[in-house]
Amino acid sequence: RGNMADSSSTSTSSSSYSSSDSDSSSVALAAGNMQGPPATRLLRRVRGICGRSAPWFWLLVVLVLLYVFREPLRLCENMLAVTLFLNTLTPKFYVALTGTSSLISGIILIFEWWYFRRHGTSFIEQMSVSHLRPLIGVLESTSAAPRFAFSSGGTKPSGPDLSVECKVWRNPLSLFRGAEYNRYTWVTGREPLTYYDMNLSAQDHQTFFTCDTDCLRPSDAVMQKVWRERSPPARIKAAYQALELQNDCPTAYILLAEEEATTIFEAEKLLKQALKAGEAVYRRSQQQQHQSPQHEAQHRRDINVMLYIKRRLAMCARKLGKIREAAKLMRDIMKEFPLLSMLNIHENLLEALLQLQAYADVQAILAKYDDISLPKSAVICYTAALLKARAVSDRFSPETASKRGLSPAEMNAVEAIHRAVEFNPHVPKYLLEMKSLILPPEHILKRGDSEAVAYAFFHLQHWKRVEGALNLLYCTWEGTFRIIPYPLEKGHLFYPYPSCTETADRELLPAFHEVSVYPKKELPFFIHFTAGLCSFTAMLALLTHQFPELMGIFVTAFLGTLYAPFSFVVEKMESFISSGFWHQLARI
Repeated sequence: RGNMADSSSTSTSSSSYSSSDSDSSSVALAAGNMQGPPATRLLRRVRGICGRSAPWFWLLVVLVLLYVFREPLRLCENMLAVTLFLNTLTPKFYVALTGTSSLISGIILIFEWWYFRRHGTSFIEQMSVSHLRPLIGVLESTSAAPRFAFSSGGTKPSGPDLSVECKVWRNPLSLFRGAEYNRYTWVTGREPLTYYDMNLSAQDHQTFFTCDTDCLRPSDAVMQKVWRERSPPARIKAAYQALELQNDCPTAYILLAEEEATTIFEAEKLLKQALKAGEAVYRRSQQQQHQSPQHEAQHRRDINVMLYIKRRLAMCARKLGKIREAAKLMRDIMKEFPLLSMLNIHENLLEALLQLQAYADVQAILAKYDDISLPKSAVICYTAALLKARAVSDRFSPETASKRGLSPAEMNAVEAIHRAVEFNPHVPKYLLEMKSLILPPEHILKRGDSEAVAYAFFHLQHWKRVEGALNLLYCTWEGTFRIIPYPLEKGHLFYPYPSCTETADRELLPAFHEVSVYPKKELPFFIHFTAGLCSFTAMLALLTHQFPELMGIFVTAFLGTLYAPFSFVVEKMESFISSGFWHQLARI
């Protein structure tokens, strides 16, 4: 709650200063409208009533004109001709008509269902919103637009921006392509990474491992082109060319460790060579960083390279079972680069400490990073819930808790679980093994299904190790949804759940994975409508084929019942108004 209040106050303060003039003018205008003369207010009210009743007025005008010009237009004769034509039709025609309608509506139903399963929305509804709303709802669309985009004056919206909510982050626990992702492809024949995910990684590599002075060094110039190359064999070949030009090129060793090494042991060996070469380059750039802006940019690039190498070495040690060595490396990185907390190295350290069962150290890290002023993640929220659940889960029983109520410690654990589930509601299904896990992507979307996959892939074993933790999670996690019945509109401890996560997760996760959607979408109206129409027309076709005479009597009676009110109104109008008046009006 504090996080939400702090963030909202920050965005509100940033936008209120820039839009103070427009706000004051709008307030003055509203005050002038409230204090206007009574005649003006009455005229405005009459205009509003006329605007709302305009469609009904024009409908009434059309009906009156049709009645007045029924003789010149020969409406009665035409209606009689249509009636005679319909009476000459055989029941086979009606069977064919209803059968064709049922077939067409069935095809539309199948297409709507396929489109909804693939894109999460109705095709008819999307086409209506895209093409019809600009024609009939211009005012509504223009009034809702400033919530998601900057206004013409350049002021920021006060609400949460969708581009910030759906920002994609680098996965701090991403796997190695050659030693892990490619081995999965060799075994299963499936690609665990999407093109969108790999393209984001290529952009990250260009940002972290290149600078403007790379053209001055032949090996760095080659590597600058390598990060833009799409073909893995071409990248590996170019990395060897860079090493031939200069055998102390650390980025070339990084690429070979990431993509060519087929085991973690080989990757660690290449990363140690990269560390040795990177330290020499880093010392040279550190001495020259103040000579020019170009040297300063090169030094920042070398810092990024060293940070990346040390982090991946720590991850190799973690994967090879050297947990204490991995934890020490991660602590050293956090001490050496304290300002780079946005890279989430503490999440790697939390996972290693959980493996060591050093829960006191985990609690100390949470006390530092689980703060209202820092961004949250599934690792932070669910690790805090795990520690609180660990204190009570071994003796927790749903039957006992329902009889005597929850103790203060159990209440704290349940509240921590509700907080974690509100932040990312996709995680419990993976922890409870209600959904199958896949390899985590290289990038994740916070509060999305991609983050849930990445968290559960590494932390499921830690939940299983704590006795009763999964049982407590199973008994309490669904209670979160009663606290936030409308998660897209209003949250409890965090911002409302962003509605754009499904689209981003479908780009990050492979096609064979069923993306988890929250909140669960109801079937669109047009799927229900086409299903009802298909069933109704199919039933009419069957009944008309089996009982043609009975259906003819039923249709005649039904149409007569519909026509009866209209004929009654026409008779009453003719009895009250003389025929001479209608004759003169028709002549005019």
